Amino acid sequence: MKPAPFAYARARSLDEVFDLLDQHGPEARILAGGQSLLPSLALRLSSPAVLIDICRIKELRFIDEASGVVRIGALSRHADVESSGIVARRLPLLAQAMPNIAHVAIRNRGTLGGSLSLADPAAELPACMVALNATLVVAGRTGERRVAADDFFKGMYETAIGPGEILVRVEIAPTPAGAKTHFAEFSRRHGDYAIVGLAAIAGRPGPKPGELRLVYFGCGDRPARALHAESALDAAVPAERRSILEASLKSDLDPQTDMHAGPQTRLHMAAVLAERALAAFSH
Repeated sequence: MKPAPFAYARARSLDEVFDLLDQHGPEARILAGGQSLLPSLALRLSSPAVLIDICRIKELRFIDEASGVVRIGALSRHADVESSGIVARRLPLLAQAMPNIAHVAIRNRGTLGGSLSLADPAAELPACMVALNATLVVAGRTGERRVAADDFFKGMYETAIGPGEILVRVEIAPTPAGAKTHFAEFSRRHGDYAIVGLAAIAGRPGPKPGELRLVYFGCGDRPARALHAESALDAAVPAERRSILEASLKSDLDPQTDMHAGPQTRLHMAAVLAERALAAFSH
């Protein structure tokens, strides 16, 4: 199919973006990498009156470390994050996740900010942001606003970005020395959206890992932190893990039914991924 007719505007600065958003309001959509938006236009799942292209705003494409946090601009491409030495050294979970995102051609065009703003519940990056306790910085004409990752994702394709605002960067504290990270997902083929995935951190690795953060994707309408499982596993011995996971994940997750799997299958996959993470943390 072909997209419905739309107007196109290229913004050269954030001020121009805000002018265009003020002018067109909810009828406008932001075009960053376009790797999710353009297919939705072609299928007429989205029919904006105008696309606001922000790809040429160079100030939104950077990766650096300042004031004790790693900062990643919203227009940093997936390939930029994947190849970043700063990310590899300071945010190993994010480095582990990047090769799982789609395929090389898409990672060369898709952007971090585009993925986070779309808030697809089966996408890898939103779960990583929650696991890493990231801060997402959105900007509007009146200035910047900082939103914790836990509060940013509101539901399926819904975020805390308000009218007239766009996401401009994320800020993430480096993973502490001694902590371990683990990322894994089940998908029908490499590059497909995950049926179930897990972004995990152990602040206290070893035979009995502790200070866990277990964040699932593909198991509901947004990234889901498994708080009951984290708490129960913190006090469990290895022999009890499977029964604890099976019980606690039913409280933590609300998996959907679709053409790929039902709730029970997803809960089973979630338990398997957690067991694998715990095994990786124990060494």
